[in-house]
Amino acid sequence: MNKFIKRLLTISIVLLVFSALAWPKVKPLLSTPAEEVGNSADRQNRLHVEGVVMEPEVLEDKIFTSGTILANEVVDLRSEMAGKVVDIQLEEGRSVREGQLLLKINDNELQAQRRRAQFQLNLAEQRAERQRRLLERGGVSQEDYDATVNEVNVLIAELDLIDARIEKSEIRAPFDGLVGLKFVSSGSFISSDTHIATLNDIDPVKIDFSIPERYFTRIQVGDRINFNVQGHDSTFTGEVYAIEPRIDTQTRTIQIRALSDNPDRMLIPGAFANIELILETVYDALMLPAISVIPELNRQKVFKYENGKVTQVDILTGLRTDRSVQVVDGIAPGDTVLTTGLLQAREGMEVELTNIRKSTDR
Repeated sequence: MNKFIKRLLTISIVLLVFSALAWPKVKPLLSTPAEEVGNSADRQNRLHVEGVVMEPEVLEDKIFTSGTILANEVVDLRSEMAGKVVDIQLEEGRSVREGQLLLKINDNELQAQRRRAQFQLNLAEQRAERQRRLLERGGVSQEDYDATVNEVNVLIAELDLIDARIEKSEIRAPFDGLVGLKFVSSGSFISSDTHIATLNDIDPVKIDFSIPERYFTRIQVGDRINFNVQGHDSTFTGEVYAIEPRIDTQTRTIQIRALSDNPDRMLIPGAFANIELILETVYDALMLPAISVIPELNRQKVFKYENGKVTQVDILTGLRTDRSVQVVDGIAPGDTVLTTGLLQAREGMEVELTNIRKSTDR
């Protein structure tokens, strides 16, 4: 019994010593003011929300479509007359200048006809000059002189006709361009149906595409397009220069044509193009995540974060993208708009903002 009492006393003494050493550390925790405890509990009970700070950004209203690359100018080279090819100066895949001789057809017969007509014209002009002198002295009638002058004019017209035929024996480049594959050789007999080669002007190139009729009032000459083609990682730009003034009744679309510079000849006629047509550009747009907009009858609203509390604001929206909505009225740059807790938030409610980002961050 005495041993039990001694052991109990020992344990009691150890507990007293331990309590004396631990009290200074435990006391502050037990003596926390009731006000601080209340504030901490209040913060924990507040609704935790996230938000975005509105910042202006560039907004482009776009539509996406597809189209085809076309040469600025293209022509199938053919002869206006039949004959044997005596000279070919075009080279496949090479550039040519406007007016450059590409192909010559045998014109020996025409040249002989021209020389004969020229001799006849020279003789007729000499006869007309002699009769003019005689007419001044009364040695010939006015009728004879007029007949000789008319003969001169007929021979001049005949020379012009022969020159026109000789000109048809030469095929010249109608514009600066790039020659394609040729299909004739020197010595070949060709006619007006013979395809000689194709000449393309591919700087700039045209881009043909169509858009739905509902955009007719929004498209205009000068609108910009971005497009890309297979085989190139680059994005090319162009500008609308022509709009078909009618709607295709079969497809309910409008035909559009744009121009794009092609100095490096990277764009080839016939290529398929994925096109991004920019209808409108807003340089100071406020874009709000679509999830933040709360639709109601005849209005739309958002919740703003101001001084720790929720404020309800009616807004007017504009353009839309797949994830964002443009706010044109009701929100100003620098405002913080809630993106979470929208179902629980109420006007004047105190909330805890746990995460915030800029509206321009994507």
